[in-house]
Amino acid sequence: MATIINSLDQMHAFGRSLGERLGAGDILLLNGTLGAGKTSMVQGIGEALGISGVTSPTFVISRIYNAAIPLIHVDAYRLVGEPWALFDDLDLESHLAHSATVIEWGDGFVERISDEYLEVKLEFGEGDDQRIVSLIPHGPRWQGFEL
Repeated sequence: MATIINSLDQMHAFGRSLGERLGAGDILLLNGTLGAGKTSMVQGIGEALGISGVTSPTFVISRIYNAAIPLIHVDAYRLVGEPWALFDDLDLESHLAHSATVIEWGDGFVERISDEYLEVKLEFGEGDDQRIVSLIPHGPRWQGFEL
């Protein structure tokens, strides 16, 4: 099922609703082109977890925000050409069990750490501000998941 989003504020609110349902060990894969609203969504997720100041980790690749449930935010955009060593150096596995993890541009990477994740697909809709958000479950944890 797809959700129509018509503004950055709505994308933020969608992320907050999603974040309210996340627990330790949950992994999200965000797929969408540049400008699709991934960072706004992650800011909403962070807000739901009690975290402010979430920014895009494009240039540092990964940020960990401490909270009751820590948020790991990874942007794999610059990790092209299967640079597994760089991804492995992030040592995500040691944090996964007690954190909520969000990976942007993570196709090919998320599967290295888990076969159980929720893919969040963001596509442009009609007009400049409209987005279509689809949730694609991978693994038993996410089967039947809806917002």
